[in-house]
Amino acid sequence: MSEEPTSPEGIRRKRGIYLLPNLFTTGTLFAGFYSIIAATQDRFAAAGVAIFVAMLTDMLDGRVARLTNSESDFGIQYDSLADLVAFGLASGLLAYMYSLNTLADYNDVFGKMGWLAAFFYTAAAGLRLARFNITRGAPVEKKTFLGLPSPAAAGVLVGFVWVGADFGIPGGDMIIPVFLLTVGAGILMVSNVRYNSFKDFNIRDRVPFRYILFMVVGFVLIMIDPPRVLFLGFLAYALSGPIMALQRRRRLRTDKTS
Repeated sequence: MSEEPTSPEGIRRKRGIYLLPNLFTTGTLFAGFYSIIAATQDRFAAAGVAIFVAMLTDMLDGRVARLTNSESDFGIQYDSLADLVAFGLASGLLAYMYSLNTLADYNDVFGKMGWLAAFFYTAAAGLRLARFNITRGAPVEKKTFLGLPSPAAAGVLVGFVWVGADFGIPGGDMIIPVFLLTVGAGILMVSNVRYNSFKDFNIRDRVPFRYILFMVVGFVLIMIDPPRVLFLGFLAYALSGPIMALQRRRRLRTDKTS
């Protein structure tokens, strides 16, 4: 009969995994996989919706794990793998299937640039997640993220594709913006640009009444026009990092000259 694993301190650890948070993580993986299937069938709007559903389940798994005190190393690794599928592979493939693949209509070199841009985005998402895992808990990842988080990068790229598909615009007419967003989102993910993590916001604390009003207004705006509101929201967040970095540089220059 095998014994239960023990820690270096001699304390026995219980086998098994926490069900609830990993159930949400499985939802993220499922949504990413479904997005891949939908993209290969040219159902680009459905593929985009699936990625945003993956964002919701990805947010919930971490919150649920912290609220129920069920965080684990297994959950961390499983979450990263699911994020890579949904926000890396599925999002990059969606951009390629919607627009970047049409670069092959020009010549072979442009065709290679299309799938290489999608690969660069996917690889950047994997590198971003790996860096986040090894710096998890470090001061740099407490109040800020180092590099654009992969869900936010997917929100920009997939949101734009969803807007185009919702308007009925052929992907071949959107090659330049999709290419720039794919490469740009990948660069921001592996950059040293810092982004607000909002980790200091505790949902269990009391908040002013106006916060609830802001949430209601946000829900109303999203429901009025989901693709455009979500795309603009994630785009604003993606641009906030470089803007704040430029402001910090300007303040440093001003302090040195004063």
